[in-house]
Amino acid sequence: MQDRIDKTIELNAPVGRVWRALTDHREFGQWFRVALQGPFKVGEVSKGQMTYPGYEHYRWEATVKAMEPERLFSFTWCPYSDNPDADYSREPTTLVEFRLEPTGNGTRLHLSESGFAALPDDARRVDALRMNMQGWDEQARNIVAHVEK
Repeated sequence: MQDRIDKTIELNAPVGRVWRALTDHREFGQWFRVALQGPFKVGEVSKGQMTYPGYEHYRWEATVKAMEPERLFSFTWCPYSDNPDADYSREPTTLVEFRLEPTGNGTRLHLSESGFAALPDDARRVDALRMNMQGWDEQARNIVAHVEK
């Protein structure tokens, strides 16, 4: 069973611009399509509601793990928590990491999400991995469009 998603995104924008798009909750909300209740703070839970058409029933809840300026932003969350009536609070979380690297043309963004193998059953693991792979493909396009405009 695959345990992680890894993507590398080349952005024609400076590291500072990409960092702001990742860590300013208002900017993050614009490209990720989520209405967040407040700023990201290490060790705190970020809450909000998805605004992406067709996914408005998804609640956003992520615990910020690291914010190392212009280098690393990470959080944990419960992947593919698609049932608004379900209690996912006891399920294992996955770790999402955004690592930034300056390049001659802008920024290389390494995105990873790991920990799928810890999910409680095979069907849940397969669904979460499949849906999040598709989701990160879409979010990669969104951040490129956001920072390169």
